[in-house]
Amino acid sequence: MDRKPRTTDQIKQLVADIKKVREEVNSLPTGSVSRLKRILLEDAAQDLAEHIMTLDPVRYPKSVFDPADSEFFGAFAAIALLGQDLHPLKSIAADRIYGTGVYALYYYGDYEYYAPIRGTETPIYVGKADPPSGARTPRQQGTGLTERLNKHQSNIALAESLSVEDFQCRRLVVASGWQIAAENALIGLFSPIWNKQTTILQGFGKHGDDPKTRANKRSPWDTLHPGRKWAADPEQEDAKTIERIREDITQHYKIYPPFTDAHAIIQQLISKVGVDSF
Repeated sequence: MDRKPRTTDQIKQLVADIKKVREEVNSLPTGSVSRLKRILLEDAAQDLAEHIMTLDPVRYPKSVFDPADSEFFGAFAAIALLGQDLHPLKSIAADRIYGTGVYALYYYGDYEYYAPIRGTETPIYVGKADPPSGARTPRQQGTGLTERLNKHQSNIALAESLSVEDFQCRRLVVASGWQIAAENALIGLFSPIWNKQTTILQGFGKHGDDPKTRANKRSPWDTLHPGRKWAADPEQEDAKTIERIREDITQHYKIYPPFTDAHAIIQQLISKVGVDSF
């Protein structure tokens, strides 16, 4: 007869413990938690949420088919991009196409810091080209995808430690309005080290700083790959040292091992949108 009161007391204690943990997390100084520790906290929170759902006698479906869901679309857009042929980045200028959408850059050179992803299915950078307002067809979208890749080719060519010949790319024209979801899915899947979201080698996508606003520190990308004139000011401070960049890259690939084949990528994407099973 005392089972219900005991269960109620247990739940009250659990709620109190959870509130205490939340207060302790909130008390942590901003910026004091490393990326790895933050991931561990997020995993613990997700694990707790999944266990709470098991208390319901009616099971929640593992997935819901919703074609309009941005994450769902993004996963399939990522699979579609993987199905595109690889092209030398240097060949894009001579192979212009209509359309905007998403793309991925892959590294095949000998730069030591990028050895873990050399020749793998993990891109070094992914990005998007946005269409003009109201564009519906690839022709109406213009040549934004080609222009974006050509701009990246020019930036890589300026870098003293890189060669355009060492880069391959994939590109995918996407219906207007959906390129953001596709890019987010690709970044979430691969965590490319040149993308600013990984906070390791951000700066590749920058288009230049105003010489009058040198309060901006030199980006990690420009520190590792000098050559762009607007980032060569000797008075400009580095946002990160070379040593710190090396440490960040090493740690990153321990957390996010590169994909060596497309099958593993597709399996992971399928798992995100997998149908419920009985």
